[in-house]
Amino acid sequence: MCAYRSSDWFGKKDKMGFIYRSWMKNQGMPEDMFDGRPVIGICNTWSELTPCNAHLRDIAESVRRGVLEAGGFPLEFPIMSLGETLLKPTAMLFRNLASMDAEESIRGNPIDGVVLLTGCDKTTPSTMMGAASVDLPTIVVQGGPMLNGKYKGHDLGSGTSVWTQTDDLKTGKISYEEFTEAESCMSRSAGHCMTMGTASTMACMVESLGMSLSGMAATPAVDSRKKRIAQLSGRRIVEMVKEDLKMSKILTRAAFENAIKVNAAIGGSSNFVIHLTAIAGRIGVDLNIEDFDKIGSKMPLLLNLMPSGKYLMEDFYYAGGLPAIIKQMGAVLDLDTLTVTGKSHKENIATTGTIYNEEVIHTFNQPMIPQAGIVVLKGNLALNGAVIKPSAATPELMQHRGRAVVFEDIEDYHARVDDPNLDIDETCVMVLKSVGPVGYPGMPEVGNMVLPKKLLDKGVTDMVRISDGRMSGTAFGTVILHVSPESAIGGNLGLVKNGDMIALDVAGKSIHLEVSDEELAVRRSKWKAAPPASNRGYVNLYVNHVQQADKGADLDFLVGGSGSQVTRDSH
Repeated sequence: MCAYRSSDWFGKKDKMGFIYRSWMKNQGMPEDMFDGRPVIGICNTWSELTPCNAHLRDIAESVRRGVLEAGGFPLEFPIMSLGETLLKPTAMLFRNLASMDAEESIRGNPIDGVVLLTGCDKTTPSTMMGAASVDLPTIVVQGGPMLNGKYKGHDLGSGTSVWTQTDDLKTGKISYEEFTEAESCMSRSAGHCMTMGTASTMACMVESLGMSLSGMAATPAVDSRKKRIAQLSGRRIVEMVKEDLKMSKILTRAAFENAIKVNAAIGGSSNFVIHLTAIAGRIGVDLNIEDFDKIGSKMPLLLNLMPSGKYLMEDFYYAGGLPAIIKQMGAVLDLDTLTVTGKSHKENIATTGTIYNEEVIHTFNQPMIPQAGIVVLKGNLALNGAVIKPSAATPELMQHRGRAVVFEDIEDYHARVDDPNLDIDETCVMVLKSVGPVGYPGMPEVGNMVLPKKLLDKGVTDMVRISDGRMSGTAFGTVILHVSPESAIGGNLGLVKNGDMIALDVAGKSIHLEVSDEELAVRRSKWKAAPPASNRGYVNLYVNHVQQADKGADLDFLVGGSGSQVTRDSH
């Protein structure tokens, strides 16, 4: 049997070997567990504070069974869990911290291969970023989406229905009692958002990259087949260690291009851009913001799923799941790319990929929307780029010119948005500053600003909205996001004043502030940065080292990786 990485711990025949083995034996592990078999780390983001991941203990047991069946030595370990629904001020602030936790936990321990148990939005990119910087054989097991929400005879989509229910409450269409009743009806099983929010987008990203077993992404959390595929993943990671099938062999440039195209076809979250860029930075693939436009913006929308459509992830699973999308896109994808199975996408879907419901999954030749991928906008308002998700926007607003109504920060927005005296109408452009990586800090999902009550009362359902923040993948609207450079570091967004005219041209990929360079220079001379959000701890480290949105908002010193080698013992 070949010597695996873990033999540097358990294979030593000296004092250190005694220490490493003896203390593990206090858990009742027999001697033959240290005989040189592959040690598999089960990296678990379980937490009751992360509701989407609260079932991952059960999933871990299924993975453990698979590892044991294949002759591996499973060892489960926790890392920081990021719950988008509870964690303040935003889970995105801590994505990079969790990636550091994953990276150092994997590198510093006797692990030959790792299974990443993920679910809620940031747990997937953070663990993948950390694992990529170590580059061991790795497989991802996503916890899966909730069952469809059901309320008064119709479906409720997690996140997406929050925004519609909130608007209805605000305008008196529903009572508060109905509002609270809908809460229980929307979240009725274990799992993450069952819309094409960021969690579902990340699951599809992982599968399209080749980092999970085929069919994983859409399988509901409470479907017994989720545990089945988790157990098979446990078996497979042992074989991956024997084959030395590292992440870097799978995460090639072609794999990233596949993921960008698939994201367009499923109407994936705009957050996909920022997370995929960060993962690419860790594994050493050159990916820039223009690639998302160049590769993905002309791709068709095939999936009829909220917020870009009607259905939910449970329906997607029954209709054929991601293998059906990949098969439909065969003409534009590189299906020969390697996956965690040791085979190509083409081989993985050879006997699957049938569409069982063409209302849910459209064919490539008859898409919902011919061109639906993320569009990158540039102009003097976003010199390094901004993004918009056309499939969730209002077609009539994709070319628009309007007067800016400016909110200097999130507190200003909350204080004034429903003021009946606010000088705003539906033709205006809502501008929110100071919600970028540095400004908030952490770049929260507040870009899809709720419209002023007086406009909702008139029946207005969408307006052009611009910010340097993000929005939930479950959200919708004509929302320009990720403006870079952000306002808090002196980007031109921070110089916008009430009454300035802003021109949006999505087809022309332009976002332009109609203010002269001379006037902008005058404004810049008077601009002052706000005091730092914190002068201690992780937040201070983050603010001083976070890159801008177009670079993936990773910390500058984390880009790349340090590999898996650790040369010094602990005693």
